[in-house]
Amino acid sequence: MGEACASKQSVHRENRPVQRFMLKSKIHRATLTGTELNYEGSITIDKTLLEAANMLPGEQVQVVNVNNGSRLITYVIEAEAGSGTILLNGAAARLGMPGDLVIILTYCTMTDEEIVTHKPIVVRVDENNRIR
Repeated sequence: MGEACASKQSVHRENRPVQRFMLKSKIHRATLTGTELNYEGSITIDKTLLEAANMLPGEQVQVVNVNNGSRLITYVIEAEAGSGTILLNGAAARLGMPGDLVIILTYCTMTDEEIVTHKPIVVRVDENNRIR
């Protein structure tokens, strides 16, 4: 391990702070409400959940399927607020079935200094994708 990696405050060779990828937010154990294979691709998510998790339409997300272990990276499409929609679209539709539990994650980059006060947003939902 190099000195920069071993130090408490990592700094790049040009004396710039290292940016780390950190969990920004997640929607935890949402229920997949459907799949739409013949679509461009993405995941459609209830607007209420997006707002609670500080996720935006078009933002990159990682989706982890608790039932089958698959992981995918796609982008967000907004569904109607209060609909409870969690819908895998396009090729991603092959990685889940209605009723599967999924975890939807977003990440951000930050310096070690920013990490000290960072708290990821965790949105926990019930079986109908309503915020607990």
